[in-house]
Amino acid sequence: MALLTIGEFARASRLSAKALRLYDELGLLRPAVVDPGNGYRRYAPEQLDQARLVAWLRRVGMPLAEITTVVGLPAGEAAEAVRRYWERVEADTDAKRQLAADLVEYLSGKDSAMSAALAVEYAVRTDRGLVRPANQDHVYAGEQLLAVADGFGDKGYAASQAAIAALGQVGVGDLLNAMDDAARLAGEAVRDMDGSGTTLTALLWSGSRLGLVHIGDSRAYLLRDGELFQITHDDTLVQAMVDEGKLTEAEVASHPDTMLLSRALTGADETPGVEVRDGRAGDRYLLSSDGLHRVVDVDTIKDVLANEEPQQAVDRLVALANAEGGPDNVSCVVAHVIAR
Repeated sequence: MALLTIGEFARASRLSAKALRLYDELGLLRPAVVDPGNGYRRYAPEQLDQARLVAWLRRVGMPLAEITTVVGLPAGEAAEAVRRYWERVEADTDAKRQLAADLVEYLSGKDSAMSAALAVEYAVRTDRGLVRPANQDHVYAGEQLLAVADGFGDKGYAASQAAIAALGQVGVGDLLNAMDDAARLAGEAVRDMDGSGTTLTALLWSGSRLGLVHIGDSRAYLLRDGELFQITHDDTLVQAMVDEGKLTEAEVASHPDTMLLSRALTGADETPGVEVRDGRAGDRYLLSSDGLHRVVDVDTIKDVLANEEPQQAVDRLVALANAEGGPDNVSCVVAHVIAR
């Protein structure tokens, strides 16, 4: 079959002649023949499938460096590479969508947030539990920061302590910048922990707004208007299976991998997720390591938050976890929001 001119090939492949010349220079899509006299490029018809694949991958936004790899793979492996690429795109888009929503909300309510300042009454409690040889949890509560971190590995306590200490360096006057700083500093704090790491769940306060920082399977709960909400999402393998429809909520507790984390601060490139929320007078917050919520049911947690003052609440929750065998370290921060 006759070779196609660059114009004919461009029309058939839906790639511009300019793009074809670029892909030739990059080694991504070489012409079948280049005339040594005039430099005209000609393409074989059987190159059209590869050219169309390149065009499709460019339309979904895949970088040229990745396309160069994908087009050289067998069809099955190429399909898997595209799937993984799109998962990254969706995750990045979700993060940007949340940031945009936070920015709109923050700018829309900035003036009222500054005038409607809130305060918190809080208490903390951490306990080794009845099984673990040491307590690797670390907790903190103050007027502008509430935090729980659950360390693991040989340097687990050092990791949990370092992550929370990093948050203490963050100034919360400009909450959006504070959240970015919090995520970065917490990640940097565990860089040299030799395979150890930590979860982290924290709230930073500024006026009537608060920033939520989260990674791992520690949790934050909000009791508002009599309803209890889990406002964090567990970064665990079993939660990912639930999200994908491969596991039901009822099956989670008995699954053998229930404690395996999908994300944590380990010194790699993982950083916590962040979001900005509105606080209200009357809200009650609980931050807890998984030593609590893996053994104490959510209805009991709700009842304690609704009926106990912060110090009594943390004492009661730790006692309830130990009454269930205390299989893990258990840590709690309870905060009641009041008008300043």
